[in-house]
Amino acid sequence: MDPYLLARWVHILSSTVLFGTGIGTAFQMVWAMRTGRVETVHSVASGVVWADWLFTTPAGIVQPLSGIWLIWLAGHPLTAPWLLLTYALYTLAFLCWAPVVHLQIRIRDMAGAAWSAGQPLPQEARRLYRLWFALGWPAFAALVGIFWLMVHRPPLWG
Repeated sequence: MDPYLLARWVHILSSTVLFGTGIGTAFQMVWAMRTGRVETVHSVASGVVWADWLFTTPAGIVQPLSGIWLIWLAGHPLTAPWLLLTYALYTLAFLCWAPVVHLQIRIRDMAGAAWSAGQPLPQEARRLYRLWFALGWPAFAALVGIFWLMVHRPPLWG
């Protein structure tokens, strides 16, 4: 297989897994939190945490590696303006995602403890969820921006 086509296939597949898992798990977490049912929140948050480790994390590692491979194969300069903006947006997405993982784990653990004790979901879990939700929007927007940049490769500046 042509190395460029292979690199492009790996890059597109990993971006699909990264974006698809992100939006799918976000939907599930929002849906679970809306129920207010502690057992539902615990179950769904547990699945979301697993999905991040099984799918999001590997795809998030493959993305920059396959991207650098593609840049090299295509002969683009690493400092092309559209690529610099892509790096910045990917960094923004990562800086939002890293705390989100920690928040999901805390929400899962709080829901599990509350469920075991026969208690409702603690207000702290709801506060963490609101922060989790707020961090998801810039990450989502950053990834959409990256998709746009990858398709259009605009000249941007200089």
